[in-house]
Amino acid sequence: MKILNLKKLQQKDLIVFDLDGTIIRTKSPMEADMSRLMAKLLVAKKVAIIGGGKYSIFQELFLRKLKCSKELLKKLFLFPTTATAFYRYSSGWKKVYALHLTVSESKKITKAFKDVFKEIGYEHPQKTYGKIIEHRGTQISFSVYGQDLVAELGDKGVKMKEEWSRNNFKLKMKIAGLLSKKLPDLEVHAAGFTTIDITKKGINKAYGIHQIEKHLKIPINKMLFIGDAIFPGGNDYAVVKTGVDHLQVKGPEETKAIIKRIL
Repeated sequence: MKILNLKKLQQKDLIVFDLDGTIIRTKSPMEADMSRLMAKLLVAKKVAIIGGGKYSIFQELFLRKLKCSKELLKKLFLFPTTATAFYRYSSGWKKVYALHLTVSESKKITKAFKDVFKEIGYEHPQKTYGKIIEHRGTQISFSVYGQDLVAELGDKGVKMKEEWSRNNFKLKMKIAGLLSKKLPDLEVHAAGFTTIDITKKGINKAYGIHQIEKHLKIPINKMLFIGDAIFPGGNDYAVVKTGVDHLQVKGPEETKAIIKRIL
């Protein structure tokens, strides 16, 4: 259930975060004050991050900005590409598992995107940045402006993504809904401002919560999940069915305020 009494925060053993839109602004490096708060939080709690981005994005935007000891990194657990992979620290970051899409699944997903775009008459923006549809091994991701928008344009790119989301949220959810019908044996996630991710069936952030419970031996009632898309159709919403306590935020500033309350 959603936590209403913030005093319960201190009782949790592990805090689980979404990454994009929760810890960082969309596709942007973690800010210095968030890094300091994360380092302090790792002293007090174990921390897991479940995000839609690939592992290299976790490295670039989060890990390289996190200033803490190697000992504290042992209390940090990473679940990139919507928990289709799991990394933990032990004399370096080690992969625990990765659930790769098959060649057949990948072809079905690519065709489904093309069919849905044609069906609704969707036209891609005239100018895009990087791959619009990216195969991440364990996940295939569609991004309206391409994967490199923010890397190339910085804050301007962030604002473009935010504006598109405000004006086209229903369109994104329609595309995701049609994809779900065409791909009943796979999992479709409406993620971030301009992204749709597709993974193997049953692999979502709820799966990630259960993997945390399995590998770290921490019961769900001792976890707290914090994310920006805990609403029907949002890629954080799957955690609700696990029974984990959760808090929805509007962005990193609200996340910082919650971390301060925990500390």
